[in-house]
Amino acid sequence: MTTTPEHDKRIAEMTFSSVFPHYVTKVEKKGRTKEELYEVIEWLTGFDKPKLQELIEAKVTFKEFFEQARLNPNAELITGVICGYRIEEIETPLTKQTRYLDKLVDELAKGKKMEKILRTAS
Repeated sequence: MTTTPEHDKRIAEMTFSSVFPHYVTKVEKKGRTKEELYEVIEWLTGFDKPKLQELIEAKVTFKEFFEQARLNPNAELITGVICGYRIEEIETPLTKQTRYLDKLVDELAKGKKMEKILRTAS
C-alpha cells in the first residue's frame, strides 16, 4: 500500500514525546499498565525504560527514534490493519515501523496476551 509523501513526512517529523502520552492513556484506559507498554516498546525497538525516557526528554522525532532502534527481527510478523493501512503493504520503512508500534499498542489495549503481542507463541 502506498502512503503519500506528505503522510510519510508528517510521521517522520512527529516527536515520539508527543505521542507517548496517548499510548499510555490508551492502554491504561483498557486496564493495561505503563510497564506492559514499556515491555512492548522494548521488544520492538530494544529501548529499555531509561533509554526511552531519555528519548522522550530529548524530544526525538519518529525518524530519529527508529534510526536509533534495533528493530526486533520478528517485527515483520506484525500484520493487519492500523490507521486504515495494511501494515504488510506499507512501502516506506519508517512509516511501516511506526505502524508496527501503533499496532502493538493497539493489541495491548485490546487485551491480547503478551506472548501473542510479542510474537513468541506459535
